[in-house]
Amino acid sequence: MKKVFALLLTLAMALSLVACGSGNNGGDGDGSGDSGEKVVKIGVYEPSSGANGAGGKKEVLGIEYANSIAPTVEIGGEEYTVELVIVDNQSENDKGVSAAQQLVQEGVSIALGSYGSGVSMAAAPIFEEAGIPAIGCSCTNPGVTLGNPYYFRVCYLDPFQGSVLANLAVDEFQADVAYVFTELGDDYSVGLGEYFTQEFERLGGTVVADQNPAGNTDMSGFINAAKAANADVIFAPSSTTVASLLIDQAASAGIPLIAGDTWDDAVILQAATKSGAKVYFSTFYDEGASDEAAAFMNGFKGWLGENDDKMTNNGGTDTVSAVSALGYDAYMVALEAIKAAGSTDGDAIRDALTGVTYTGVTGDVVFDEEGDVDKNIIFIKGVDAEKGAFYSVKEQGLAE
Repeated sequence: MKKVFALLLTLAMALSLVACGSGNNGGDGDGSGDSGEKVVKIGVYEPSSGANGAGGKKEVLGIEYANSIAPTVEIGGEEYTVELVIVDNQSENDKGVSAAQQLVQEGVSIALGSYGSGVSMAAAPIFEEAGIPAIGCSCTNPGVTLGNPYYFRVCYLDPFQGSVLANLAVDEFQADVAYVFTELGDDYSVGLGEYFTQEFERLGGTVVADQNPAGNTDMSGFINAAKAANADVIFAPSSTTVASLLIDQAASAGIPLIAGDTWDDAVILQAATKSGAKVYFSTFYDEGASDEAAAFMNGFKGWLGENDDKMTNNGGTDTVSAVSALGYDAYMVALEAIKAAGSTDGDAIRDALTGVTYTGVTGDVVFDEEGDVDKNIIFIKGVDAEKGAFYSVKEQGLAE
């Protein structure tokens, strides 16, 4: 009887050990995956569908390329594999909340994104409550980091961008009248339009403003209004979807189009080349600005060419978008913070981010008390319709 009892006890202990060892606890504190390897999860909070899906995919590509360059990170003397957990926030604030909650459930240590300031602001309370820091790549609205202690970002802000573009209108085009075209209900578009307006009027110019309602595809009325106002420039901080329609219908008016960072996209290049419209925009990245920027461009293009799906997500071309460069920098900054924290714990990584210093392909990254970076120069690019290519116009700052 004693032998039978001992046998049963041994069997029960063995079963309990199996139970304790089963399941994936990679995001639950000790960083161990099923195979026993050490894993740290980085969430990718981006749109792959909706109005900003095209831009979101390009931002994700930059993050994925960075992961291919640096797939591991050293934490406390041990090597961890970096696992990307990618969710689609669908370009919608309410959907973004669900996507952020999914990343929390997946046990990510830090999140990257999003393309789109509104969805970033929607996710901020979710990340803060969970103690998960986030690094915005291209979300430029001040509200993303303002009052959100767990949100950081590697891009410049809209007050600076709008002011610089107003200075561009005056310096490059001697503009006295600007027609400001924004998208109703879009935080990025409306906010950037307001900052441009404030600076342009401060410089002595006159602004005529209109807003495009959601779903409208007929831009002719806006173009006619710009002509009637004798506008010297049209400032149009809009999505690439709306931009392509505007560019197509604006060409015959002969009025230069100026826009923000969202226009640094192959869709804009194709539309402007086809129509011959004069297009200028601000951007975060210029491949000629540094050795790091040039190396990124060459490496990223080669990486894209190795995978048809990635090329498709890049719009079917190897044109390098600035948001891909920002995604790359955000990932590398995240690794620096994880190493400095020596932990997969979100709060520890958040604290480490405040002391990170990193020289990226889009410039130096040092966070201020709000989690923002101080970038005081913006790259201006234009479209050469004859060559079908972007070209560098200038580096633009603010007037003294």
